[in-house]
Amino acid sequence: MKRRTMLKGMGAGAMLASMAEAAEAAEGGDVVYELREYHAGEGKLDALLARFRDHTITIFKRHAIESVAYWTPTDDPLKGKTLFYILRHPSREAATANWAAFRADPEWQKIQAETDANGKLAVTTESTFLKLTDFSPKV
Repeated sequence: MKRRTMLKGMGAGAMLASMAEAAEAAEGGDVVYELREYHAGEGKLDALLARFRDHTITIFKRHAIESVAYWTPTDDPLKGKTLFYILRHPSREAATANWAAFRADPEWQKIQAETDANGKLAVTTESTFLKLTDFSPKV
């Protein structure tokens, strides 16, 4: 079947799922997701979100760190104090290398120093690496 004919017959969701499966297979199935949790200093969540919006995500892209989604809690006690986000990496090894490159990036170092000048925006951070289950929708 020709590719064009196949694509015309597929729904958008099926096409995206197929593309995700192909990408994962091409990467050897080593894809990992990283759940990150940042606890902002008192009154500093808006500044932390601005740093991500205005700088961090662009620098992530430069170092092949792929953003999946970002969330802020709507309920206490985390409301107004916490940022959750998920990143996608081709492998744990790629994640380690990409984070090292990100942390060494002169633009990131400058932005972090400027935005943390009056106290760290993120007081604590946590990172958990995750693997999709066989019954999970592909993301």
